Amino acid sequence: MNPVGEASVKLKRYKGNPVLRPNPANKWENLAVFNPAAWYDQEKKQVLLLYRAAEAHAEYKCCFGLAVSSDGYHFERVSGQPAFSPSVDGFDASTVQDPRMVKMGEDYYITYACRVFPFGQFWMPDDQRYRAPVCPPHFPRVIRTNATSTGLLLTRDFKTYIRAGRLTDPTLDDRDVILFPEKINGRYVMMHRPLEWVGEKYGTEFPAIWISMADDLLGFKQSTLLATAKYDWECGKIGINTPPVKTRHGWLTIYHAVGSDKYYRLGALLLELEDPTRVLHRTPDWIMQPEEDYEIDGYYKGCIFPCGKVLIDGTLFVYYGAADKYIGVATCSLDELLDYLLSCPA
Repeated sequence: MNPVGEASVKLKRYKGNPVLRPNPANKWENLAVFNPAAWYDQEKKQVLLLYRAAEAHAEYKCCFGLAVSSDGYHFERVSGQPAFSPSVDGFDASTVQDPRMVKMGEDYYITYACRVFPFGQFWMPDDQRYRAPVCPPHFPRVIRTNATSTGLLLTRDFKTYIRAGRLTDPTLDDRDVILFPEKINGRYVMMHRPLEWVGEKYGTEFPAIWISMADDLLGFKQSTLLATAKYDWECGKIGINTPPVKTRHGWLTIYHAVGSDKYYRLGALLLELEDPTRVLHRTPDWIMQPEEDYEIDGYYKGCIFPCGKVLIDGTLFVYYGAADKYIGVATCSLDELLDYLLSCPA
């Protein structure tokens, strides 16, 4: 691992954070709201926030809520009901979580992590935590332990949806799945983080970021290693957080790394426009780390986890889950971040 100095550009928290809190009036979101996807509607001049919501139940089921904002800071919930919920008996029957979304044509394409069986409140002591049924030992580990897969969801109005199917191999614990907002050289592009692809065979000591291209959205079969843990603050797993933004210098995306203290910190990558398997520049130091009480005092202490960002008048708005309980927003100048990235090595 390489030590580094202080990053010259940091994401700045909104002083009014959290911008969304659990809502005791709605059972489905009375425990936590966090890890939101985001999209900026240019016509309506409105930010759409599709967020993960959890109810205070031992099974810890999650669904998605929808909120909107005209300024990127102040949000109103669209409804007292979930925007999207787990299926009755499908591969996402127990929970849907951590959405990321892009828009291509008239459709929003939403990648989301999901489980067949309920996860249980992971922060509770083992003897008090809900335990789902498990498959026998001869099943693959990820199925035996109810690991997380990733599904693909399509919608045009956030009222009706198409569950298109699984994007990733169901025998892998594969999440942090991101789609690019457009085809590149006629092909769809996906980034992901399979937890099992670790070791000499895969070229990485810790779970890392991979990239894949395909002719259709359910056809991602081969992946290339994109980025591994490199710096001291990245001494554990890393994964992509937000769909990339196209800039004149390359595709800009935010990623997270888990440090030795188990805290999540954020960095940025710049990928080549025509060949996004190439990392052009990478922040050698984190651009945001957990510091505020609402980022540390929650169900996952020290976790800041963005799933969406939008660009409004040159300012990058990054929406993140804080300690698996709240939603915050942090901003920076897009040009300043790009200038900093261009001064950094790959």
